[in-house]
Amino acid sequence: RTISEPLTLPLVVDFNVPMKNNQITNNQRIKAAVPSIKYCLDSGAKSVVLMSHLGRPDGVPMPDKYSLQPVAVELKSLLGKDVLFLKDCVGPEVEKACADPAAGSVILLENLRFHVEEEGKGKDASGNKVKAEPTKIEAFRASLSKLGDVYVNDAFGTAHRAHSSMVGVNLPKKAGGFLMKKELNYFAKALESPERPFLAILGGYRELFKIML
Repeated sequence: RTISEPLTLPLVVDFNVPMKNNQITNNQRIKAAVPSIKYCLDSGAKSVVLMSHLGRPDGVPMPDKYSLQPVAVELKSLLGKDVLFLKDCVGPEVEKACADPAAGSVILLENLRFHVEEEGKGKDASGNKVKAEPTKIEAFRASLSKLGDVYVNDAFGTAHRAHSSMVGVNLPKKAGGFLMKKELNYFAKALESPERPFLAILGGYRELFKIML
């Protein structure tokens, strides 16, 4: 299908990639988002605004350690076109940049988790646990909601979380990306009609949660 209007699409992706000395050591998650990005542009979207988290900055800006700028460089290489990197993900300057972007442009916002309002909780500079103020969460979500016309979620790995970028973008039309569809299809097959015999290999950070499965 083509997009009949020049729409800007906020696209939530999972660019939580491993890095060492600000160098990406595995770009698989970036490559996995490319089909959805290209489809949006090829179908007539005016612009794609990418939003993601990286690491666990706990609501504190840490550009030296958790900036998505290296991802913008890698994405430019994979797409074969320029990627505009913005140094924040909300606020007047970001809203202005996304209000009238160049046709066919790709914009990557800075790490969502540099704002405590994304997760709703975090830590202050001293390491003390803090909670985001409800009014500030509301303002954060309102700013995200101004960044486009149709919300697209392609971040399967964080889709279960009640984070602002998952549940707080208030746009009338919402859709899932190709990676989201692919992952859901795999899960449906594994749960509903698995080929037997089968072997399940589980991995990741939180083993206890996976053992319960």
